[in-house]
Amino acid sequence: MEKHYQQQQLSLAKSSGQRCNEWIFRGVPSDITIEVNGVTFALHKFPLVSRSGRIRKLVAEHLDSHIPKVELLNLPGGVESFELAAKFCYGINFEVTSLNVAPLRCVSDYLDMTEELSKDNLGSRAEEYLESIVCKNLEMCVEVLQQCENLLPLADELKIVGRCIDAIASKACVEQIALSFSQLEYSDSGRLQVNRQAKCEGDWWIENLSVIQIDLYQRIIIAMRCRGVRPESIGASLVNYVQKELKKKLDSVSTEHERLVIETIISLLPNEKLAVPVNFLFGLLRSAVMLDCSIACRLDLERRIGSQLDIATLNDLLIPSFQHGRETLFDVDTVHRILVNFSQQDDVDDMDDVSIFESDSPHSPSQSELLKVSKLVDNYLAEIAPDAKVKLAQFMAIAEALPAHARTIHDGLYRAIDIYLKAHQGIQEADKKKLCKLIDFQKLSQEAGAHAAQNERLPLQSMIQVLYFEQLRLRNALCCSCVDYDTKSVHHHQSWRISSGALSAAMSPGDNYASLRRENRELKLELSRIRMRLNDLEKEHVYMKKNMAKSHSRRFMSSFSRKIGKLRFFGQGSSSSPSRQSYRTDSKVIERTCSSQ
Repeated sequence: MEKHYQQQQLSLAKSSGQRCNEWIFRGVPSDITIEVNGVTFALHKFPLVSRSGRIRKLVAEHLDSHIPKVELLNLPGGVESFELAAKFCYGINFEVTSLNVAPLRCVSDYLDMTEELSKDNLGSRAEEYLESIVCKNLEMCVEVLQQCENLLPLADELKIVGRCIDAIASKACVEQIALSFSQLEYSDSGRLQVNRQAKCEGDWWIENLSVIQIDLYQRIIIAMRCRGVRPESIGASLVNYVQKELKKKLDSVSTEHERLVIETIISLLPNEKLAVPVNFLFGLLRSAVMLDCSIACRLDLERRIGSQLDIATLNDLLIPSFQHGRETLFDVDTVHRILVNFSQQDDVDDMDDVSIFESDSPHSPSQSELLKVSKLVDNYLAEIAPDAKVKLAQFMAIAEALPAHARTIHDGLYRAIDIYLKAHQGIQEADKKKLCKLIDFQKLSQEAGAHAAQNERLPLQSMIQVLYFEQLRLRNALCCSCVDYDTKSVHHHQSWRISSGALSAAMSPGDNYASLRRENRELKLELSRIRMRLNDLEKEHVYMKKNMAKSHSRRFMSSFSRKIGKLRFFGQGSSSSPSRQSYRTDSKVIERTCSSQ
């Protein structure tokens, strides 16, 4: 960058030297030579000494030489600025613009061109243009700041930078207030309200600020925040600035500069939630990890992401592992810290960090947020599960990061664990049991439960649990379908369950598993029979209502009682079918088998 600037100054110097002969008095011989950045100007003492206090002192030091040569070191603005200053000394008119006013003001200070030497000197002319023209126009302020990038720290000492920054912040704030008033309208009830559908055009300055150097841009954003510019507008400006900086990578921007930009942008992020998109925060986090930014920056980003994780997507969470020491394909540890921040949002009440979001006070996640994040986490687990280098402790840490009540259905978690077991076939049986304990088999859907009951990758105890809860589900369905049982049948159920419990007390887990599957099949058959009987009863009920509408005679009532007697809905006596006996299976035996895990 500096090399390019030096080459530009050399080319300007050559062109200035050629143009110099056009406006210097040709008939009067030169009596002083000024050298600026290797370029010499053959000029005259009187015009320069009358306007510049610095040149007057230098000439006084060379009174002995006939044609003194004066070298001006570190002249702000270089050759082009000195040429304009020399023209001013000679009384030659030129246009002051936003592109040259900052160099003119700095060179006037360097050459000591003040009002004490001459009225309406170059310094006062430049100051007048800055105050009356530049500071009243935002675009001009931006152009002046661009020129000041090569004039620091002198431009800062002369308060050129500070005045332009204050003018930009004030102008953006005024534009925003004016836009807010323009969006006010009266509702049908006569009340004054803001029209949310009105197009927001008050942030046109965002594109202008993207060309400013990062240190000056930082000062502008801080000034805007103090002035009360909306956090959403500041966030939009930050997003636009980073996007423009990323495009400069093609110009071989140094890693140090990229790291400085990322860390500065992170420090400027608004405290309010949703001021910037969550995918932008994830993009900053990826860049911060890749560029090895400070730990404080990364932790701040992780905390911000955790506060709005419920609107993130799976692609956001898939952060690649940029560090060579990590073996996994994705950065699992970073995602785990984000989940911890999400689950422990209420803990930040005791912290006094300035990065904590002040507009929305920290609170525990709502159930709807937990439900969204639980689905997101289950999908993330399924995505990283095929990675053979993902350790069991890492996988379980991600799965356990959310509270137990976050998942209302465990189908997604079961799917992820099944994929992990399939990819890690060498896992020990004890680790399988530990992993499967994360699943609440009672919260599996009917389809997932049917798949788990036949999944040979699961431990045997887990499969027994699945069958047990499936049996409970079937029994509940039976109880809903048929509420009334005769007393004899109930006593028979209890006596059979006692005897069944005594017989199966010494059964092995394998025998219990086979027995449970057989009983579940019989329960399903019994449920189908009861549904068919209920359908028959509904048909007879409809037929009965039609007959009652036609006739209220005793003959109809007697025929109705005979029809009900023929239905035999609940069976008779002790003639219990095998399926009915299977329904009376001892649930305590099954519970004892499941608790043996």
